[in-house]
Amino acid sequence: MTDLNENTPALQVLGWEEWVSLPGLSLPAIKAKVDTGARTSALHAVAIEPFGTDEKPQVRFIMHPDPSNPTVEVICSAKVLDRRSVTSSNGSTELRYIIAADLSVGDKKWPIEISLTNRETMGYRMLLGRSALSEDVTVTPTLSFQQPVLSYDVYKRKQGKKAIPLRPLRIGILTQEPNNYSNTEMVRAAEARGHVVDMIYTSRCYMSINAHKPDVYYDGSPLPRYDAIIPRIGSRLTFYGMAIVRQFEAMGVFCLNNAQPIGASRDKLLAHQVLSQNGLNMPVTAFAKSSHDTQGILDLVGGAPVVVKLLESTQGKGVVLAETRAAASAIIDAFRGLNAHFLVQEFVKEAGGSDLRCFVIDGKVVGAMMRTAKDGEFRSNVHQGGSVKKATLSKEERRAAIKATKILKLKVAGVDILRSSEGPKILEVNSSPGLEGITKATGKDIAAEIIGCIEANVRTVFKTASK
Repeated sequence: MTDLNENTPALQVLGWEEWVSLPGLSLPAIKAKVDTGARTSALHAVAIEPFGTDEKPQVRFIMHPDPSNPTVEVICSAKVLDRRSVTSSNGSTELRYIIAADLSVGDKKWPIEISLTNRETMGYRMLLGRSALSEDVTVTPTLSFQQPVLSYDVYKRKQGKKAIPLRPLRIGILTQEPNNYSNTEMVRAAEARGHVVDMIYTSRCYMSINAHKPDVYYDGSPLPRYDAIIPRIGSRLTFYGMAIVRQFEAMGVFCLNNAQPIGASRDKLLAHQVLSQNGLNMPVTAFAKSSHDTQGILDLVGGAPVVVKLLESTQGKGVVLAETRAAASAIIDAFRGLNAHFLVQEFVKEAGGSDLRCFVIDGKVVGAMMRTAKDGEFRSNVHQGGSVKKATLSKEERRAAIKATKILKLKVAGVDILRSSEGPKILEVNSSPGLEGITKATGKDIAAEIIGCIEANVRTVFKTASK
């Protein structure tokens, strides 16, 4: 005989107070008051800030889960379901944001709607109303803590990246070209994962520099709080762009690449010195100031042909091949006459006008392509007409690319490598690499990899605030 009740779920008994969790909001332990007299559930929230679009509204807020320790903060964000007028037990009415979250109590989990409000004066950071109680839940008002007891100590533990769930992020791209391929790809990838992206023109930013409330202003108003900034700073704005990135760092915003590593990669002389000090192989490079040292410089790099390169060259601009000693001397003298800083490098003939672009994200090579110069050109840059195809790296090449980014402390970089008879030689490390060539050559969604890196690094939502 079959028991008619064997498929009926067992009732879960709740007391008038219980430990619960909201895992999707990174809140693993909250002591909640269970009140069947209240219809709407409420969660403590301060610094509530809406973001996103009218079609896809989001909200971010700060939660203090432990009433006895307000220095513990959790940054939460979620999709907005609605804004409703909610009347509290004291009769006051407030317009609140309504969000959805999965509630976990004991061994059961189910979705509920929650209103956001400041509950600093309340003994419980969460109120669990009757609309949040499922049919297989019963409340006994004379009892408390009928489900497993949790602890606020969980907020003191270091959270692993995999332990903290994804939340909607507000991301800013610092750029002068919002509509270029790289930026539009990152917007696409971010929005596909539920994030919101704002384009920020670097040149329109200015800063309020002070110890108490550093801000970045934009067109007359302070910018909102961002979870992450992606610096895509053009070479002409390196100095100012780095200052803006440093300001975001001072505000506690995660920057995909920090200002100091960006500066080190943009200063080719410094980058070469740092990389060589750490044992990485590069083309023999010379640098000097006096015009009387021209012949000595050429001797140091093995004579013509040589490559003469401006320190701030990008996309192959400011890079010249001098095939004879006389031509090299003339180019060097011309650059000196312009008071330009430049390097002179050996020409690696066996590379055959090709180099490797290794795309490194968070210490891992996510893609590699070979760039080959067009006929009559030695520069393999895509912007100079070079062609690209997917490349397979040797272990030595992969190790060199990863080591270079770690030395320069870059989370995202394009590492350019020459294949020489002496093994891989690093040409340069680009802190703002373009996505078009590497995406089309490898067929990989490189933009999604970058957004994934941001998600992995903006996961430490627990912090001790100074009050």
